[in-house]
Amino acid sequence: MQTALEDQDAILKTLLKTGKGTIFGKEHRLEAVSDQASFAQAVPIRDYEQFKTYIELVKEGRQNVLWKGKPIYFAKTSGTTSGVKYIPITKDSIDNHINTARNALLCYMAETGNSAFASGKMIFLSGSPEMERIAGIPTGRLSGIVNHHIPSYLRSNQLPSYETNCIEDWETKLDRIVSETIDKDMTLISGIPPWMQMYFDRLIEKSGKKVGELFPNFNLMVQGGVNFEPYKARLFESIGRKIDSIELFPASEGFFAFQDSQEAEGLLLNTNSGIYYEFVPAAEIFSENPTRLSLHDVKVGENYAMIINSNAGLWGYNIGDTVKFVSVDPYRLIVSGRIKHFISAFGEHVIGEEVEFALLKTAAEENVQITEFTVAPLIQQEKGKSFHEWFIEFENEPADMQRFIEKTDHNLREKNVYYDDLIAGNILMPLQIRQVRKNGFIDYMKSIGKLGGQNKVPRLSNDRKIADELKAFLK
Repeated sequence: MQTALEDQDAILKTLLKTGKGTIFGKEHRLEAVSDQASFAQAVPIRDYEQFKTYIELVKEGRQNVLWKGKPIYFAKTSGTTSGVKYIPITKDSIDNHINTARNALLCYMAETGNSAFASGKMIFLSGSPEMERIAGIPTGRLSGIVNHHIPSYLRSNQLPSYETNCIEDWETKLDRIVSETIDKDMTLISGIPPWMQMYFDRLIEKSGKKVGELFPNFNLMVQGGVNFEPYKARLFESIGRKIDSIELFPASEGFFAFQDSQEAEGLLLNTNSGIYYEFVPAAEIFSENPTRLSLHDVKVGENYAMIINSNAGLWGYNIGDTVKFVSVDPYRLIVSGRIKHFISAFGEHVIGEEVEFALLKTAAEENVQITEFTVAPLIQQEKGKSFHEWFIEFENEPADMQRFIEKTDHNLREKNVYYDDLIAGNILMPLQIRQVRKNGFIDYMKSIGKLGGQNKVPRLSNDRKIADELKAFLK
């Protein structure tokens, strides 16, 4: 915490020293870069699509493309227009993913004095650790990759078994996890909140007991991946008592921040872990020459797009998240949103291009014209299943609405692997459509004073604000 700025300056120098010998480094003349200002001149900000040509070279087997040698893994994650992203993880960057989770637990132990959970059984609800190979590089989900690197001192306490973790079908896997853990002394449970809730529901169903009664020594929940707030009340209700929780900010591109205190607001930025951060005022991110700030220059309360440069070989990389600092001594932040509209209420990372593709493909096949539409998640807190709710104004209605729904859902599943996983695992129900009356979207935009000009209905919202207001304009 005390050396954050010095550490960031040192990391930039280290990155440049290695980077200048790579294909990327030579193309961007990194040998001539000496500080943050000259770096910003030399290396433009790119998202995955703009960065992809370099990843393709690595996938072809080329050495020293973005970082020395070849990556030791590709983390496979849902992408934008390309469908799937392949994010390099190098020998130098793997420690960032492993040690940050460890540091979060050690900070918790130091602050609270609670270390008893380390003696009990722990569960990490994760993706399959099985890998495929691309250009000889093991490739899989980040959670599966990390599973291979859990330290030996935790391995003996870790559940579920490796065999169970390899099961692809979520329902089958969940039943096996419940069988393996229901009679164990579980002390720590970690995962994405909706997955943890499904696990809790299944435990309660099988035992007839609250989770906290079933596991009397369960006292720490570790979560990340989606906003915790919508799930918090129900998770604690399922446990039957309040317990401590630790929030994390991991991604395939890096482990950026973690909750280091049960008292202080926000997550501690990971300033000494192979990542050099830049921050662009969110309003400028699509400008031709946006302001690029180092950690030295950030202010509390401003909304920034976070740009990373790392020893995984990511340079000027726009991760798509916006953050807001709640403190600069130390540097703690909250994740404030995404640069583009999206839905990720359950970890699905569905973006605008994907829903447009899914809907327009169906509309073309069914000879239907769409006037306007928007999509929002509907999270069921008490019972039943959650789903994506599509508000659509049709120019001409589908002859068979159910077939239209099924086709659109199928198209979205083909486009987004995470959404497909959630449907296949019965975490989400297939999408549902609400018909908006003729001119309903126009009347809605008029009602909020945003009719005409450059104003557009967002394709996606990660909350219910627009969806709830649109109910007044249904057919």
